Amino acid sequence: MIPVLICVLISLSVADNDLDTLYPDLEHSRTIYVIENGPRLSVVAEQSKVVSRRGGNATLPCRIQRDQSLAPNRKMRIKWTKLTSDYLKEVDVFVAMDYHKRSYGRFHGRVHLQGSSPMDASLVITEITLEDYGRYKCEVIDGLEDGTTVVSLDLEGVVFPYFPRLGRYNLNFYDAERACRDQDAIVASFDQLYDAWRGGMDWCNAGWLNDGSVQYPINTPREPCGGKNTVPGIRNYGLRDKDKNHYDVFCFTSHYKGRFYYLIHPSKLTYDEAVRACQKDGAQIAKVGQMYAAWKLLGYDRCDAGWLADASVRYPISRPRRRCSPTEAAVRFSGFPDKKHKLYGVYCFKGNN
Repeated sequence: MIPVLICVLISLSVADNDLDTLYPDLEHSRTIYVIENGPRLSVVAEQSKVVSRRGGNATLPCRIQRDQSLAPNRKMRIKWTKLTSDYLKEVDVFVAMDYHKRSYGRFHGRVHLQGSSPMDASLVITEITLEDYGRYKCEVIDGLEDGTTVVSLDLEGVVFPYFPRLGRYNLNFYDAERACRDQDAIVASFDQLYDAWRGGMDWCNAGWLNDGSVQYPINTPREPCGGKNTVPGIRNYGLRDKDKNHYDVFCFTSHYKGRFYYLIHPSKLTYDEAVRACQKDGAQIAKVGQMYAAWKLLGYDRCDAGWLADASVRYPISRPRRRCSPTEAAVRFSGFPDKKHKLYGVYCFKGNN
């Protein structure tokens, strides 16, 4: 049992008898301070960040430390929530109390407690999606006692800048979310952009991030990009109006389940012909995010420009060489050519059923 320290301060006069005689109605003052020596229940995470990939599984650690003086409580409540990127809201993920367990929304059927012991509140997430990325809160309530801890779920992946056929700076925040989603990606977080910048990413066009801010990464300072006398870093425009302001976007994608490939075809194709050619091969025309994932995560390298689903033409180079991105490994962008008259190859994607 945790000791409780009781400090009693009693104000007494050296002339108690005289005071009692002179002031019979005077009461001695007595002040009692009660100091509890620490919480009786706490919640801890053995690691603050867990790294996984899309399609994989992850265990978010959460362990209960409970004072043995507390009576057993079958109604102890364990609740997991996901914090939104702006930290203003919490999304319910999983709740357990005794034998009653419930998962919520898109987590339904994909989450459960590890339960290696009565004090293990760790959450297991299966078939991880891009949207699962973020911070999670484990909260335990045991009668009047409670405790919380926060764990981050990070994903292996790649950040890429994106703008649509309309051109640069045409996306409000909600358009940006749709644009990334259409390319098999999500809007990147600041942490993901920061990691990409540390890995050498240098891009002079401002783009939305998932917290509603607009930023861009610079490794080689130059005049049009914040000034050539500035230090390398991530340039920050701050939070912008999600409806009225228009920028590009930084997207994030991770590993996929399927096959990304360049379709060997006897002739070059218009965009519509490229779409049909992939379908005839039992696939779909590939998305920009799938090309970036194949390039960054699998080392895919092909020096043939090809159509993608957004009607852009690109090609991935992992081994720089003459005539094929000689200065750096990159996904090369050839623009948005005329869909009806320009002829190129095509990249396809065949998902695993």
